[in-house]
Amino acid sequence: MTNNAEERVSKFYNTVGWETEGEITEDAKIWEDLREHAGEYVSKCRLRVLRHIPESGENILDMASGPIQYKEYLQYSMNFTKRYCVDLSSTALESAKNKIGDHGVFLHGSFFDLPLEDNYFDCAVSLHTIYHMDKDRQEEAVRKLIRVTKPGKPVIVVYSNPDTIVSSLMSSLPLRAIRKAGNLLKKPAEEKKEEQGESLYFHPHPVEWWNRFSDVAGIKILPWRSFSSTTQKRLMPDNKIGGMMFNLLFNLEERYPAFFVKHFKYPMIILTKKQN
Repeated sequence: MTNNAEERVSKFYNTVGWETEGEITEDAKIWEDLREHAGEYVSKCRLRVLRHIPESGENILDMASGPIQYKEYLQYSMNFTKRYCVDLSSTALESAKNKIGDHGVFLHGSFFDLPLEDNYFDCAVSLHTIYHMDKDRQEEAVRKLIRVTKPGKPVIVVYSNPDTIVSSLMSSLPLRAIRKAGNLLKKPAEEKKEEQGESLYFHPHPVEWWNRFSDVAGIKILPWRSFSSTTQKRLMPDNKIGGMMFNLLFNLEERYPAFFVKHFKYPMIILTKKQN
């Protein structure tokens, strides 16, 4: 283990992070919106990644694969011969192996330390991982992802935008007071989940930060999802009206991608490696 950020991530996911209750992990309980009327929207957002994955190939890299915990994630490698799953958690990799068996190659350890061949993968994906790496090593991780991917092929990263409309509103004085009052009313179980989540290192760079990779890749940034699960649950009711709100939100994200990338929570960055 090379730095405190990785140590914190490894500790969480090698203890409580991938514990399950039924088929639901602690990770999902903390960070996902598992409500009935959010299901269709959440699924369509996950499948946005699939649009940019090549239709076929030999090898796909899944950096920080976890247990491949959602059914949509399984589709990412359906037209590839091998899915290389990299993760700090042996528990996650064992679960992933149970799901995809011989289709997978399972690499346990730090992505920074693993020896991977240059120009080897037909695609690389990394969801909600880079921003948990040390802020000074994130560029190194992205450049390695690009380096091990073949020319003309994509690296797809789901990241976090630190400069959202929601964060700006919540930092205003009146809303800070409301938030503080709301925190006093939280249930103990909710507090425990947030404490577990806050143990992870988290540092997202601004969206403009991604322009630094223009020397080695073409850059396209699209919306993946607009809100964190916590905000989403506060804004969207779990009923038919909420379902209609989710449908409208998805259609707006599709129609106005630049606006949603700039002002909302989760951008999807597609880096297409330049030809040598």
